[in-house]
Amino acid sequence: MTEKQEIFTLIGGRVKIKRGRYNPTSDAVWLAALPDKSPKNVLDVGIGTGGVSLCLASRMPDIEITGIDISQDMLDECSNNFQLNNKRVELVNADILSWRTDKTFDLVVSNPPYFKGTPAKHDAHHNADLGEWTRKCIARVRPNGMFATIVDAAMMSNVVAAMNHHCGDIRIIPLFSTQNTAERVLLSGVVGSHTGTRIFAGLHMNCDAILRDGLTIADYLAMLSEL
Repeated sequence: MTEKQEIFTLIGGRVKIKRGRYNPTSDAVWLAALPDKSPKNVLDVGIGTGGVSLCLASRMPDIEITGIDISQDMLDECSNNFQLNNKRVELVNADILSWRTDKTFDLVVSNPPYFKGTPAKHDAHHNADLGEWTRKCIARVRPNGMFATIVDAAMMSNVVAAMNHHCGDIRIIPLFSTQNTAERVLLSGVVGSHTGTRIFAGLHMNCDAILRDGLTIADYLAMLSEL
């Protein structure tokens, strides 16, 4: 197998990923494009092989990244991917649903295991309770920090319900492909905020400005408003 086959890239080549047990998709790029501020530190819950965090690090080179995953196999591959990109990460082999820590973060991101079907061979979570998953993620966000996630549109209700108890300034951004209904939904909220919820116009899942050029969603929306 050649190097070209073994390695694929995200965001126009700015992030390199070695093919393995799980290969990040465009969901990782979209989620990394959602935060519009530069946090000091970030927790990536269910970091997998590192796609979301590496995309974040590609435009925020000074952030401190901690990743948690229940699968040591995934963490091993994640560590290799961070080395491949000359980035640093602290990895925790634990279950977010039972992890005991007092540490909080400016930003907590998660591309949660909302899929259904046969459990993964790498021991990752399967059919997670997204409401409980969201509550555990939010518990690790410092006051005025942000929680951000991407989920299948059909499963967003439990996530939004959990966010409503702890977050304000909730943003809901539907992502469409060729269908008339959204396939994915990006969600973010600020812990302790009392600002209301905003629903944005849907964006196309194959948007080159996000996936190839690496714009944040805020920058892309600002660009659209100027046209």
